[in-house]
Amino acid sequence: MEHEFWHTRWKKQEIGFHEGTVNRYLHEHWPEMVQTGNEAVLVPLCGKAKDMWWLYDRGHPVLGIELSPIACKDFFEEAEAKARVQPSQPFIRYIHDELQLWCGDFFQLVPDDLNHIRLVYDRAALIALPPDMRREYVGHLTAVLPDQARILLITLDYDSGEMKGPPFNVSDEEVHQLYGDDFDIEHVLTNPLEKDHPFAKRKGLTNGVESVFKLTRKG
Repeated sequence: MEHEFWHTRWKKQEIGFHEGTVNRYLHEHWPEMVQTGNEAVLVPLCGKAKDMWWLYDRGHPVLGIELSPIACKDFFEEAEAKARVQPSQPFIRYIHDELQLWCGDFFQLVPDDLNHIRLVYDRAALIALPPDMRREYVGHLTAVLPDQARILLITLDYDSGEMKGPPFNVSDEEVHQLYGDDFDIEHVLTNPLEKDHPFAKRKGLTNGVESVFKLTRKG
């Protein structure tokens, strides 16, 4: 999946993956992740998710990584918030107090970029990627994250014959295959999508299932 795919989706506003509201599972399960209340949070492949404002409003420094400059600009404009733009390489940085969006390729992150990160919120990163890229994504995320960082992961599983991703279907088994070597995995919720759920109805899904995981580095 090339960069141009995502640039085209944002240019055409084909962004059905964008929720437009704060995710319900973030509301419900974030308190279980927090220890000090001011941990820095990484949101990979963040788009313009309103979840980042929710995290910021609760005292977390937030770092979102997003490929599309359209998404980065929209994120601040839609909130009527100003951001200082810092051109640099390999990321253009949009800075609003302790909320930052870095516009560029997630795979250009290095460990020094994330020394301060203690929590990761992944609602739409893993499921945004096709199978071959998911392993690459998890490998890179594991390599650049500090050992102390913990992950709140939300996935979606469905019959791939009913829908063509993104978002792609990721099974619970695949989560264990991808993360099991390096993380202890706690499966905290499984929630079947009702047929009248807006997303399921729009996509024609009859058996979609959302899952929530908490991941803690082993050792």
